[in-house]
This record gives sequence, structure tokens and C-alpha cells, in this order.
Amino acid sequence: MAKAYIAILSSGVDGSANTHSLQDLQQPAVSSKVFVQRDYSSGTISKFQTKFPSELESRIEKQQFEETIQTLNNLYAEAEKLGGKSYLEGCLACLTAYTIFLCMETHYEKVLKKIARYVKDQNEKIYAPRGLLLTDPIERGLRVVEITIFEDRSIGSGR
Repeated sequence: MAKAYIAILSSGVDGSANTHSLQDLQQPAVSSKVFVQRDYSSGTISKFQTKFPSELESRIEKQQFEETIQTLNNLYAEAEKLGGKSYLEGCLACLTAYTIFLCMETHYEKVLKKIARYVKDQNEKIYAPRGLLLTDPIERGLRVVEITIFEDRSIGSGR
């Protein structure tokens, strides 16, 4: 079967034309996905299993993976922690018919943003260089931590 070739022309800064193939612009191919399930042994709090998936053995160290999951578990525990601040937020919400949330973030929302920054940081420093992508659990309804494994194109690609 003939291989289709699509050329894209773009002009450089100096006015010269550059040709790029579609293959140059494609994202890396997804090899598989690993799902770290919720741990319901302590009830319904947001906590994920720290069992190391065998699919990740050649990509990341067990200790690094467990540290990432444990940090996520600690951050979710912080988000769900009840204290004086949470009660005050609830009282103010009732007194203002919940309109206060139009002009202020809850403690839970602040911690969710902190988790998103942590996941982004982990991806940039640890996971992406190893051909992995950690997905923020909130994007999967707090049911799983999804780790995408990308194909290693340097092996067997012949390029």
C-alpha cells in the first residue's frame, strides 16, 4: 500500500519556504494506559492505591511512583479536612444564599488548584521525560489516576 505524503509549506523569517511532512507534526503514539484505582478501604475519602503497576517497571522507579500517589492522597486529605475555616465558609454561604462563592474560592477549590499544579510539575520534571503522562484525577471524576504510556519511537523505528 502506498504511503500518503502531505507537505505543508510555511515561510521562514527570511521569506524562504520550508516544507514539513505531516509526520513531523504528529503527537507521539499512545502505547497503553494504566489506571490506579481508588482505595475504599478507609471509606469514601479520596485516596488512591499505592500498588506499583507492573506496566511501569521499565519506565519509572517504584519509590518515585509511590511518592507521587502518596502526595496526591495527602493533598486530597487536606482538601476534605473539616475545620473552622470550612464551617465559616458554610455559614457565610447560607447567610448570603451562596452568592459569596461568586467572589471567593472555597478551601477545596484552592487545594484542587494546588493539585493541578503538582500534577503539571510532576509531568514536566518526572513523567514526560520518561514517556509518561499523569492525568489529574479530577478529570476522571476522582475515580482513577490515569497514566498514559507513549510509544518509545527510538526503539525499532528505524529512523
